[in-house]
Amino acid sequence: MNHPYASQPDRAFWKKAISPHNPLDVTDWYQRKFPLDGGKIATAGSCFAQHIGRRLRAEGFQYLDMEPPPPGLPQPLWADYGYGMFSARYGNVYTARQLVQLVQRALGSFRPVETHWEKAGGVVDPFRPTLEREPFGSVAELQALQADHLERVVELLGKTDVFVFTLGLTEAWVSRQDGAVFPLCPGTSAGGVFDPERHGFVNLGVGAVRADMDQFIALARKINPALKLLLTVSPVPLMATATNSHVAVASSHSKAVLRAVAGELAADLPFVDYFPSYEIISAPFMKGFFFQPDGREVSPHGVAHVMHIFFGQHPPPPAGPAPALEFDGVAELDQLKCDEELLNAFSQR
Repeated sequence: MNHPYASQPDRAFWKKAISPHNPLDVTDWYQRKFPLDGGKIATAGSCFAQHIGRRLRAEGFQYLDMEPPPPGLPQPLWADYGYGMFSARYGNVYTARQLVQLVQRALGSFRPVETHWEKAGGVVDPFRPTLEREPFGSVAELQALQADHLERVVELLGKTDVFVFTLGLTEAWVSRQDGAVFPLCPGTSAGGVFDPERHGFVNLGVGAVRADMDQFIALARKINPALKLLLTVSPVPLMATATNSHVAVASSHSKAVLRAVAGELAADLPFVDYFPSYEIISAPFMKGFFFQPDGREVSPHGVAHVMHIFFGQHPPPPAGPAPALEFDGVAELDQLKCDEELLNAFSQR
């Protein structure tokens, strides 16, 4: 019995880890690489990352929010103005390139050519087009708010101990002028006008996503050398694809790329961990149990199961003062704001 498999634990064998069990009873999904231990936590990423941040906050972790809602704004309106979604008002950050460019813009090393999009008699931020319920009245107003936001991003990275990032997409729309990547295609209901001379489509591969993540890590750890990164991959399939593939095939490709990069980073870097929310929800033996009837959205029970497994390795701190911003019940926790949902309108033509 002198070979590597002889000493492997039960979780390494399908017939021991999976076959004898009800899917809900499968255990040992995840072994943390490092503890949270009361550290300051920040989140960013795709829509699914909103679930993670809200539950971390609700469980009493030191969850950072550099742009909290103003007093008097009713909780049901928070997401309409970009509050309470993530640790700053950057909205959904779907791709690794969007993430690294966010930091570059915050540091002043990248100044995109497209500074605003016109919409409904006003203007919106091309990089946060759904931030407000109504467009800004002027470019000056937009830029003032944007400048303050980018300062908060640098401050956030400087204060964070563990940055949780959920990789969501590989497909993106970019400026042909300077490579700036947008969360939504210009000309959709987000605002702006699509111009094939100025805008192009990219589907980022493994090498490109890895390079973007490496660049983000280098920039972020230059600000904060002790920063750790906890990666997840969103289990939510694409709402729509701009490729020639069936949307299910395009989703599989995208998730495979993101999962490969997340795995490489966690294997290569001691300060990067990977939590398998993607596998917990979408593994074949789970039989789609945690998806809503549309086969895409994750149910509240699925989110709860994912976080139960997470908290098994990262126990919530002892009960203390209530979090500064509370969400009232599971229904509130599962109200997400997803820019990608706007693409669903084009399926009804």
